Amino acid sequence: MINQLTKEAIALLKNLIATQSFSGEENETALLIMQWFSNHDIKFESENHNVWAKNKYFDPSKKTILLNSHHDTVKPNKGYTKDPYNPEVSEGKLYGLGSNDAGGCLVSLLATFTYFYDRNDLNYNVVMVASAEEESSGLNGLNSMLQNIPPIDFAIIGEPTLMQLAIAEKGLLVLDCEAKGTSGHAAHGIGDNAIYKAIGDIHWFQNFEFPKQSETLGKVKMTVTQINAGNQHNVIPATCNFVVDVRVTDAYSNQEVLDIVQSKVKCEVKARSLRLNSSSIPKNHPIVVAGIKLGRKTYGSPTLSDQAVLSCPSLKLGPGDSFRSHTADEFVYVNEIEEGIELYIKILSEVL
Repeated sequence: MINQLTKEAIALLKNLIATQSFSGEENETALLIMQWFSNHDIKFESENHNVWAKNKYFDPSKKTILLNSHHDTVKPNKGYTKDPYNPEVSEGKLYGLGSNDAGGCLVSLLATFTYFYDRNDLNYNVVMVASAEEESSGLNGLNSMLQNIPPIDFAIIGEPTLMQLAIAEKGLLVLDCEAKGTSGHAAHGIGDNAIYKAIGDIHWFQNFEFPKQSETLGKVKMTVTQINAGNQHNVIPATCNFVVDVRVTDAYSNQEVLDIVQSKVKCEVKARSLRLNSSSIPKNHPIVVAGIKLGRKTYGSPTLSDQAVLSCPSLKLGPGDSFRSHTADEFVYVNEIEEGIELYIKILSEVL
């Protein structure tokens, strides 16, 4: 059964690659996923390009595991030398947009869910969500499904980790900062230069270290990534706006980081969102222990995923390599998908 599911998963991935699915435009790939469920006689539901199903013998008295990965992609960058929508296999590599992030993970989890779907002896329920708008952190992604699916006790999020165990993930806080002064003529030096005011705060962002460190993720990292001020050379600017990218560890909530920043700097600071928090799962959690038993290593991930919208313990795990994501001529090794399905099933068999 596993061999057949693997063949079908690779075929589905090729079809997904050949079908454009930018964030918010995933309707065609959603239909392909619905067809997978239909082909396997699995009841499913869909909303806003998210497609989900629960195991055949779902029992509300049991705890529930979420399996999730996304089927949207970023737009192909200009460095592509291959057709991003042509699922070409060469030297064991399956090329194409979204092949690595996160098509390989998605089809591997779909195969895994299908493997367990009609088992009537499971210790947990299993819910599968193929979600939209992950790449854009959109409002119609996995976060919108949490009110529809059953309560989740823990989750496996399919993202490329080389099938190693990402037991923690940094959250994201984007800060819009505005330093205010007063304008004046540069020749007279009359005015309060907002750029000079901003410099002091930018220097603080560059050098401040949060006192608490995460055992898995290390330090909170803040980086000033954009700045804008002035509209002509001879006018002292009254405002200076800059953006700070903050990667938050599980030592702090996003709100705690925002409170600290606002108490330390002079400029006005607003967070674009507080919902993309850091996430983690205990190293002694049964699903992590099962992975370690199979020779998998644990680590902390610096990249963001749909884990950020979950409040339950979650593990990021999947075939492929994060360093290939969003690159030109993106690819996933075919044998990574084969290994991914096998390992997903073995790890879940330890707890299910």
